[in-house]
Amino acid sequence: MMKLNRHGQALVEYLLIISIISVVIVALLKIFGGYLTDSMTKSSCSLVGQTYVAGDKPGKGKCE
Repeated sequence: MMKLNRHGQALVEYLLIISIISVVIVALLKIFGGYLTDSMTKSSCSLVGQTYVAGDKPGKGKCE
């Protein structure tokens, strides 16, 4: 009986797993990106001595 080479199958499975994880990460960043931007803006406002002003939508805050 001939032995089959299964290395290609494992490679495809790993690529599928990586692509699914990538899609999930991009979706999470799309959903929570504004909140992450606001938290970074709050941190930078305190570093430069300004006051954080919240925007009307997540990600629209600014320093004044």
